[in-house]
Amino acid sequence: MHAEIKSEELKIAYIGGGSRGWAWGLMSDLCSEPRLTGVVRLYDIDRAAAEDNVVIGNKHSAHPDALSRWSYEAVHSLSDALRGADFVVISIMPGTLDEMASDVHTPEKYGIYHSVGDTVGPGGIVRSLRTIPMYVEFAEAIRAYCPNAWVINYTNPMTVCVRTLSAVFPEVKVFGCCHEVFGTQDTLALMIKEKFGVESVKRQEIRCNVLGINHFTWFNEASWQGHDLMPMYREFAEKYADGFYGHNKNDPEAWKVNHTGMASRVKLDLTRRFGMIASAGDRHMAEFCPRAWYMKDLATVAHWKFQLTSVAVRREIDTKRIAKSRRLLSGEDPIKLHLTGEEGVHQIAALMGLEELFTNVNVPNVGQMSGFPLGAVVETNAMFRGDSVRPISAGTLPEALNGMLLHHVKNQETTVRAGITRDAHLAFQAFVTDPLVTGLSLGEAESLFSEMLKNTRKYLPGWKLE
Repeated sequence: MHAEIKSEELKIAYIGGGSRGWAWGLMSDLCSEPRLTGVVRLYDIDRAAAEDNVVIGNKHSAHPDALSRWSYEAVHSLSDALRGADFVVISIMPGTLDEMASDVHTPEKYGIYHSVGDTVGPGGIVRSLRTIPMYVEFAEAIRAYCPNAWVINYTNPMTVCVRTLSAVFPEVKVFGCCHEVFGTQDTLALMIKEKFGVESVKRQEIRCNVLGINHFTWFNEASWQGHDLMPMYREFAEKYADGFYGHNKNDPEAWKVNHTGMASRVKLDLTRRFGMIASAGDRHMAEFCPRAWYMKDLATVAHWKFQLTSVAVRREIDTKRIAKSRRLLSGEDPIKLHLTGEEGVHQIAALMGLEELFTNVNVPNVGQMSGFPLGAVVETNAMFRGDSVRPISAGTLPEALNGMLLHHVKNQETTVRAGITRDAHLAFQAFVTDPLVTGLSLGEAESLFSEMLKNTRKYLPGWKLE
């Protein structure tokens, strides 16, 4: 973004602007920031949902407690949204819940379970393949209509999305945002409370060195007010090896209540084994590991105390969000402003030169992760300052752990190449070597891959599928 752009002229393009969740959170955060104002153009293949969000967004802006004013408009095309934009926010659902049902549940025929299914495993890879054509289109349109814009990606699979944008448009100014690390900082805050009796430690007070890839991130350093938290956390991991329940630590059944529930047994176990702080949620971390470790079968999942989020549950959530949208539109539910805890608006402010921000992001590797290919997308800390995002050198992981992550990085690189070139043979190479798939015979893997591709074929333009 150019220095002459003023905050009152800010133009934000929101791809996926019909979102019932992320969009509402962004609206609340934007109007809670007094230093920024402008227009948000909402583009969505569901035009009606985008138009609904125009009303909801303008209601946020008109709220008596709003500290800034934003105008929202629904646009007919991607080009209309992007033309002259200063920032591009991407938050989409790649496909529908029907395709996600195939991603998550078709592998169950072969004894493969997904706790999330949006990043790795057979579900994550097939989701990636149908996402890549969409992001190729986004990259080409950004290059044509707003090549200097900053692009903020929230969509999963995060790594593949960001990598596709940079592969198609190498000069793109893109970063991916994920809040998984924030949850681990919150856990460290609870550990500090337990250890020192200090109440209300904010996660931002805890300095961590982040390194890894999205949803499989690690800390090799963590400190608070001069205290080295690493040895404390290793003791903490031993103490709570059977499960840590956060604010519900007196309720060992709490993880069963919520569809995203977990007792942090997986991340604590990984910390105990590798000596570093596993810093994403159990449901994500487990999917990156060999299937026999945490997801061999349903009994193993229950032993490690985390939930498998079914698509049936996601459908229920979607139905509730649609109903919520109707109530917001009618006024039955009032608009309530709240800070989401996400950092997107702070990132925008920092890129506008209004502040400096040190946080974790997903960007192509320019050397901040040693031992990883240049250009591959990694997650480390970075400094946001005046139209720049400067990755912070994170060092390297221990050799064994580095090997685990490097396998996924190479699979993600292969998947992106396969998606861009529409090469099913190449895509299968990534699919069959994924740690959740490797227990299958080649014939079983081929059958599963073929069935899953056919279930998502309408999102694979130009592919030759048998």
